Amino acid sequence: MSLRQRRIPRLAPNPDAFGSATEGIARFMGTPQFLLWMTVFCALWLAWNTVAPVSWRFDSAAFGFTALTLVLSLQASYAAPLLLLAQNRQDDRDRVSLTEDRARAERNLTDTEYLTREIAGLRLAMRDVATRDFVRSELRNVLEELLEEQEGVSDDTAARRRERERGKFERDKEREEKERDEREQR
Repeated sequence: MSLRQRRIPRLAPNPDAFGSATEGIARFMGTPQFLLWMTVFCALWLAWNTVAPVSWRFDSAAFGFTALTLVLSLQASYAAPLLLLAQNRQDDRDRVSLTEDRARAERNLTDTEYLTREIAGLRLAMRDVATRDFVRSELRNVLEELLEEQEGVSDDTAARRRERERGKFERDKEREEKERDEREQR
């Protein structure tokens, strides 16, 4: 058939436009407004074919409103495939969204692992780096020694005080390292 020309042209609607239209119809059919309008339509149909003069009636109550049954069956036969088309399009969107979410989660995990390694490396490096408090106390001790030398004071009290400050600083530093180690172990 591919070599011969077709006698009946092949219908090929735009899938996106057709899908959007079916979704619109499916959304409308799933609303209370649609149910209300269908109820009004059926009530008017039944009322017209029951109360109107016999010559104006187009559906017989004696045969159980056959035309109404056929109209509702026709509507249901078109509604089911439209709803399935809309559901398939929603499934496709959900699948794409899930794939994007997984990719985003993997990127976040990779970034988090990288940052965790960097932070661990910084913590290890910080143990070897002089902290601000350490530098300040050392500068303060050097300044005091210089002032004492300038004034000519070199008594044992100043030396003991400097040793106490150094000891206090060392104890504080050890305590901070111990706390840091405990936090890392948690």
